[in-house]
Amino acid sequence: MNILLANFAKMVNDSGGLAKVTCAFAKEMYERGHRVTLVYSDDKEGKFFFDVPKEVQCYNLHHYKGQHILFPLSYKIKREILRAIDQRKGRAVNNEFTEKFLLDNVRDVLQEVKPDVIVASQPAASKVLLSDLKIDIPVITMSHGDPEDYFHTYPVKELPALGLSATCQVLMPSFVKAIKRRFPQERVVVIGNSVPQHDTPVDLSKAKSTYKIICIGRLNKNHKRPHLLIEAFAKLAKDFPNWQVELWGAEDKKKYTEKLRDIITQNDLTERVFLKGTTNNVNDVLKQGDIFVFPSAYEGFGLTLAEAMSIGLPGIGYKNCSAVNELIQDGVNGLLADDGVDSLAEKMQQLMENQEMRARFGKAAHEAMKQYDSAIIWDEWEKLIAEVVTCN
Repeated sequence: MNILLANFAKMVNDSGGLAKVTCAFAKEMYERGHRVTLVYSDDKEGKFFFDVPKEVQCYNLHHYKGQHILFPLSYKIKREILRAIDQRKGRAVNNEFTEKFLLDNVRDVLQEVKPDVIVASQPAASKVLLSDLKIDIPVITMSHGDPEDYFHTYPVKELPALGLSATCQVLMPSFVKAIKRRFPQERVVVIGNSVPQHDTPVDLSKAKSTYKIICIGRLNKNHKRPHLLIEAFAKLAKDFPNWQVELWGAEDKKKYTEKLRDIITQNDLTERVFLKGTTNNVNDVLKQGDIFVFPSAYEGFGLTLAEAMSIGLPGIGYKNCSAVNELIQDGVNGLLADDGVDSLAEKMQQLMENQEMRARFGKAAHEAMKQYDSAIIWDEWEKLIAEVVTCN
């Protein structure tokens, strides 16, 4: 099969979940014997944070065949002004840029690659392919978040591409209804993310001199919200002197990172809470942990949470956070808090003071994540791709 992955987003040195899934997809499909090409849209030039096989041809639409098309400053200013007024209009500026500057490059890639099927990472990519270029190649539109958001915050011009897709993929069963409600005839398939598996979970029953709460995610104020974890831990730190917090993830905005450091300093936690940056050894980080706290406001899946649970750590998240509230079964493999600092601190305290509960929840988490074994997930994807090509 000749597969084109269309991720019209940044990829260069990006350590986020979308980049990780894209690279993993390319690697797995190549290793299964398919021809795989990746096309992306990034002002930067350089290597990916995550590895892809050298045999996977990668095209950056901004730097294509001697062209260097950067996102203009005027568009950036326009986007920020509109975003402050209306998020949909702000996002639509990205579409304007692609329509004006990149369509010919996309068309040229298609003519050169001649794919049997295209897996688009977002509605924006599907829009270009199905609405703008009106290709007859089957397109599978992936969803990396709750697709309900599409119909409230994504540009209106992107939405018809969902109904034009050969199939829409979502990550969680609860996400199906968002698309089916608007496009009743559209085929929607649930395929979760691939999660690394481990023969045995970490042993949380052993006594330690120091226990760790781990959080892995971009240091983002409104999405990942690590400040809530720090503030919750500050309420408990004096009663749990042998506990530490490690926050792993790339900086989003320098001002917010400085705010996190201020919270740490103001609560006298400089020797207890650590901003560790990025890592290529997630498993090694998680194996040192005892609890994984994930204070996100929303998620499409929560890959690092799933990875932590797979390795045997109990999870704590918010019960109103999409996907997280499906991965974590409250009182079985972790705990779900009401939104806010106080409830999060309360749930953290329950696990911090009860080692038997941590070990029991951790084993249950390890078992629950087996449904996302890579062999299962990639088999589902390969089957879907074959069906889409056959039916086209």
